[in-house]
Amino acid sequence: MIHLLDNFQWHDIFNPQFYIEFGGLWLLLFIIFAETGLFAGFFLPGDSLLFIAGIYSRDLASSVIPFTNEFIDLIFLWIIISLAGVLGNFAGYWFGKKSGPFLYERKDTFFFKKKYLIRATDFYKQYGGWAIVAARFVPLIRTFAPIVAGVVNMDKKKFIYFNIIGCVAWVFTMLFAGHFLYKWVLNNFNVDLKKHLEIIVILIVVVTTVPIIYKFFFAKDKTKPRNIV
Repeated sequence: MIHLLDNFQWHDIFNPQFYIEFGGLWLLLFIIFAETGLFAGFFLPGDSLLFIAGIYSRDLASSVIPFTNEFIDLIFLWIIISLAGVLGNFAGYWFGKKSGPFLYERKDTFFFKKKYLIRATDFYKQYGGWAIVAARFVPLIRTFAPIVAGVVNMDKKKFIYFNIIGCVAWVFTMLFAGHFLYKWVLNNFNVDLKKHLEIIVILIVVVTTVPIIYKFFFAKDKTKPRNIV
């Protein structure tokens, strides 16, 4: 932990490589938990962090199980990271159930933005239970979706079902994509993606956030004719 703080700079909050190299597996698990378990985690780099975790899968797994192979490393990380995501969603669900309408009246702070909560509510109403699954792949929305599920008193068994599916699918997609894309690029083009992580992070951020930005402005444009009428 001391080594982590000695190397920390504020911009590293958004740098997933920093968490992997200086925080290791346990910090990664905490971040995955916090991104949905603590509503303050909306700014954390969940997608890119998991993708890069796939690239560093051997380093991360070896801190717990030193004598393994590639397959066991990935399965182990898949299970333990999925568990952290499931527990994070449960914490968010519990918080939403206890807090209820209070959240919609709360003023914005650095760690809490009501507009994201409202956006997650609309997302939930549109997709129902599957919103818990889909939200895992949507930055910002995934932080507030379990909270909204708790606020609207979503059936606990139904939430457990969609929560597990969403977490397992999300972790599998990002983790395995990072691992096997790294191997494929290295074997076919002799390019080590570990030396180009900044570009990878930027691409992931663009791919995951551009649809949100587009939908925001598109929805805004759709409401204009209604106001005129």
